[in-house]
Amino acid sequence: MWQRIQTVYLFLALVLTVICLCFPVATFHMAELGNYVVMTNLWEATSDGTRSLSVWPMFVVLLLTCPIAVFAIFLYKKRMLQARLCVYNILLILVWMALCAYYVYTNQAKAENCHFEMEFTAALPAVSLILYILARRGIIKDEKLVRAADRIR
Repeated sequence: MWQRIQTVYLFLALVLTVICLCFPVATFHMAELGNYVVMTNLWEATSDGTRSLSVWPMFVVLLLTCPIAVFAIFLYKKRMLQARLCVYNILLILVWMALCAYYVYTNQAKAENCHFEMEFTAALPAVSLILYILARRGIIKDEKLVRAADRIR
């Protein structure tokens, strides 16, 4: 299982996704009185201590990728199903990116003079997306190799 590079790609993508779930994604600094809003995948926390669960769909979408990645890692004998699970994760990460862009846009539209800072963890799903694409390419390559070997016999 671990001797295949696709498994390593899937595992690294899973680890990066879990890290992104645990840390803030963006910070919005408001011009008035130094107020700020920290956006995580589950909630938005303001500088006065209030939390809003308005961004919970980002958390749910990213959380759905975790069990799919675990199943894909352990289904190494069923390569076509593993490749299909990679496609599902790719689509879910693209949905997460779209949701993140939407919430960033709406938060900036709320305040007139708002400074936006993207955190490092916001880039981790993009790296996971690349890893899922590489894993899928490797899985398809292995499947072609196995089918070619079957034809030779």
